[in-house]
Amino acid sequence: MNKKNFTKIAKDVIELEIKSLQKLKKKIDNSFNKAVVEIAKCQSKVIVCGVGKSGLIASKIAATLSSVGTPAFKLSASDSSHGDLGSIQKKDVLILLSYSGQTNELKNIIQYANRNKVLLIGIMSKKDSILYKAADIKLLIPQVIESGGIVPTSSTTVQLALGDALAIAAMQYKNFGNLDFKKIHPAGNLGLKLKTVEDLMVTGTQIPFVQDNINMKKALEILTKKKLGFLIIQNKNKKTIGIITDGQIRRFKSKKNNFHSLKVKNVMTKNPIGVDKDMLAAKALALMNHKKITSLSVFNKKNKSKTIGVIHIHNILASNIV
Repeated sequence: MNKKNFTKIAKDVIELEIKSLQKLKKKIDNSFNKAVVEIAKCQSKVIVCGVGKSGLIASKIAATLSSVGTPAFKLSASDSSHGDLGSIQKKDVLILLSYSGQTNELKNIIQYANRNKVLLIGIMSKKDSILYKAADIKLLIPQVIESGGIVPTSSTTVQLALGDALAIAAMQYKNFGNLDFKKIHPAGNLGLKLKTVEDLMVTGTQIPFVQDNINMKKALEILTKKKLGFLIIQNKNKKTIGIITDGQIRRFKSKKNNFHSLKVKNVMTKNPIGVDKDMLAAKALALMNHKKITSLSVFNKKNKSKTIGVIHIHNILASNIV
């Protein structure tokens, strides 16, 4: 075959799989809603199982569910008949994948699930199959044409898409958000992008606090000691009321001969810009760029007047999130 014809093969394969997905879309009904609710409300774990190529798809579905807040793992069909059935408990949700619904290796698992009243979600293409008849929730996928006519291609594509749809729907049902995702996915580019201000902020004795009634001579000593290039100003009630940056200090010094004797409250910028500790660090950086500032006071939603940390633009840039 001439090499230039390979592109046509590729397009034909993709076109077949697109048509298969379109058929799957039409199959989505209220059974899907029931499956999502059971998966999201599962008090134990979700177990996903298939054989051959369906087994590989089962691994992907389990991994996706786990990464979006639903504990799941892939069960080996062959090992299940040699003791691993013991890993299935009554409060689990069991998802079995079989294009035909007749896969022999799944029969023991189906019988075990039915006997022990384990909720069984079946993903198959035939209504007259063992899996369809045994499943508590039946997710019927379309019968499709496989590319090349032999190897599972279109069928595994629809299985994978349906698994992704279940995972994302369950995620939204549980209101699983960015902060939840960050907790279980701290590494890699995704983990970096989901770092919050709290992850990077300076806290405790490192925060450059000064009282509003001290003079600038004393304030400058604290500024030099803390080495952050700014000061957070508090009143006697520990409420944050202002900020002084080294840029402000340079401007004041050039205008006031008595600068060192001035009170901090006469130099500070009132009502400094603050952010919640749960804000994404990338958003905090965008805010700094927009406001043309280099530092932010950090607060907790419950008490916006109390500074619990500070973050400098250098803290964010050093984290390599951008």
